[in-house]
Formats: sequence, C-alpha cells, structure tokens
Amino acid sequence: MARAASKRSSTESAVASVPAAPTIGDIERAAEVMVGNVIKTPFLKSRTLSQICGCEIWLKFENQQFTASFKERGALNHLVSLNATQRLRGVIAMSAGNHAQGVAYHAAGLDIPATIVMPEGTPQVKIDNTRAFGAEVIVTGPTLEDAFAAARKICDEKGLTFVHPYDDPLVIAGQGTLGLEMLDHVPDLDCLVVPIGGGGLISGISIASRARRPDIEIFGVQAQLYPSMYNVLTGSDLPAGGNSLAEGIAVKAPGRLTSEIVKASVDDILLVTEIALERALSQLITIEKTVVEGAGAAGLAAVLSEPARFAGKKVGTVLCGGNLDTRLLAGVLTRDLARQGRISQLVIELQDRPGQLARVANIVGCMEANIVEVLHQRVFSNLPAKGAVLELTIETRDRRHLLATIEALREDGLTVHCDTV
Repeated sequence: MARAASKRSSTESAVASVPAAPTIGDIERAAEVMVGNVIKTPFLKSRTLSQICGCEIWLKFENQQFTASFKERGALNHLVSLNATQRLRGVIAMSAGNHAQGVAYHAAGLDIPATIVMPEGTPQVKIDNTRAFGAEVIVTGPTLEDAFAAARKICDEKGLTFVHPYDDPLVIAGQGTLGLEMLDHVPDLDCLVVPIGGGGLISGISIASRARRPDIEIFGVQAQLYPSMYNVLTGSDLPAGGNSLAEGIAVKAPGRLTSEIVKASVDDILLVTEIALERALSQLITIEKTVVEGAGAAGLAAVLSEPARFAGKKVGTVLCGGNLDTRLLAGVLTRDLARQGRISQLVIELQDRPGQLARVANIVGCMEANIVEVLHQRVFSNLPAKGAVLELTIETRDRRHLLATIEALREDGLTVHCDTV
C-alpha cells in the first residue's frame, strides 16, 4: 500500500493541519541540544548484510548510546525546555524501558527528580538500569496502557511534568535529529526503514528527512502482533496483543499526533513476524557483532522479509535499542541455530539391551556430528516394555549435514524423529 502521490510534498505542508507537530526548525534546534550530551552514533554500511539482502544496507547504531537507545534524544530535548518550577517539582514518565532510562539518565544530569512508571513484564535489565540512574521506579499494570493511566494519576496528584514517550512535539523533535544525522552522512539514501511503536521516532525522522529529501521513501515497521499504526494508516482492524520479542514497540494504541504525521509522511508500514525478528537479531549479533533488542532488529527484519521491495536500493535503518535480557538473548540464538539445522533434538527408538547407546554414538561420531546432551528413557514412553527412547541433542554444520546424519541412523535400522526437519 503506497501513499498517494499528493502526499509527496514537503513535511511542513503535509503536517500543517496538526498544530502541535514540530517543524524542521524545531529539529535543528534539538540537534544543537544534542551536541555534547548525546552520542552522535555511527552510521555504517554493512557489506555482508548488503550482500544477503540484495541492497545497500546502512545501519544507525543507536544501541551505542549510553542508555543503549535513541530515546535519550527526545527525553533530553523535553527536559531542557522545563522552567525552574517544573524542574524543582520533577518529572514523571511511563515506559517499557528505553524512554524510562533516557528520562532518568538526563534528569539526573540536570538535577531534576524523576519518577518512572513501568508495566509488569518489563525486562529486569531495563528496570535495574532505570533505578541505577537515580529515578524512583514504580512497576504496575499488565500493559503499557495500564501503566500510562497510573502515571497520569500520579502526575496529577503530585503536580509533576509528564514526559510522554512519543506523542509530544519536543520528544518528536529530539528523535528527528536521527534523520538529520543519517542524511548528513549519506545524502543519497533511497529509503529509510524505521521501527514504530507509538510513532515518535518515525514522526521525527520523517519530518527531518522530507525537509531535506522530499522524494525519499519512508517505511515503518511493526511487529505483526502489534499492528496498531498499520491499522491507522491502512484503515484495518487487526488485533494487537501477545508476547512479542520486540516489546519496545509493542504498543496497542499509537499517539494522536504521531498518527497524523505518519498518515501524512510515511509511504507504507510493513509487519514482521516473530521468527523474522529473531532471525534479524541473530544476524546482527553474528555478522555485525552488535547486540540489539527485538525492536532494534525490526528494520533489518523487514528488509530480509521483503527483499524485492528493497532490491538495488540504498537503505538506511535504525538499530534503535540494545537493552536485551541475557537469558532471552541466549534463547533467541539457540532457536536460530535450531532453525539452521546446527543444533537439533533427535528422538530415537531403541531395543532395551546392552550396546544400543554405543551403537548410536558410533554412527553419530562417524558422521562427524557432535553429541551435546543425552536422555535415555525407559519408563515414560509408549514403547513396549523391552523398548527405550533415546533423546539426543546434536550439533551439525548445517541442515544438509543434519539430514545426512539422520539418514545414516535410519540406514542402520533405527527409527528417528526430528521436529525441525
């Protein structure tokens, strides 16, 4: 679904009907605020990913910010705008983690008291980091929307200033500095692929980039489980919910202001599956040696999922965050190895007599596969009393090697089951 040709005007005119939308001038002023306070992160071409995707991929490493997320930009831009009374009373924010850390970190640097409300299920690493920056953290509500309601209530009761994670002109202007940095470094980009949660990042980037390059293509990316902005742009009514790897963009209801900017300035929104997110995250770690969270991998996931759409183009995308729980990281990498056929679980039916385990181990060894784990089960199976089940976890070079190993076992008369082939 491409936006109408009439929308290919400059961003200022495209969003003129939204009074609160920031202008390119607001973003340029925000860029001055960033100097010395926020890292101007690298924007680098990935040779290997470019070969894999069939296009020229440029990666903006926002996971290298001090809080490992682009959210610092918008948070700082809002905080420096506060007057003396607002700074004394303090601020409050609602966030699943990255906005929380950005607000807490820069509030501490400006001596502004900060209270952060986070929903239940927020990765512990994000909660711990936010507290480490000196903020008061309140974890409440099963969803972002519940946490938002709680934050608003506390804000009204204590007279704090609310720093919205995305539906705020100052925050949007701060995020838009990313667009300036990318186009300053690579002016001839054909398109930008930007993750979308509430829409603050893509709103700021679209305003900045269309002011510099009105004809540039802009694609948003959402997790298939949370197509909230996709629904706004397309008029669809797809359900939003579930446990997404990309919890940073798992937003059920995007902002009012950001929705208007996206409708005016974004060409299309692509939905990516959880498997695509896992694959992209794994490739960024193994190829680029950089850790991203699920949302940070969304842009690459979209390019990998729709190679024809981006073939031959010069594509920029944002690795928007790197706050990933280590246990989740381990699980994602292991699952990806399983999909590649490099680690697999075999279930082998055996006769319960001496030498059967050695028989299997010998075949696997001759095939140059590696045994990682063995479970020999006699009791809990549906086999006859003289039978046994061997659950074998093995490492192989790739799927072809796995299939050859299974075939060797079957040629020796063994019954082998493997769910991944």
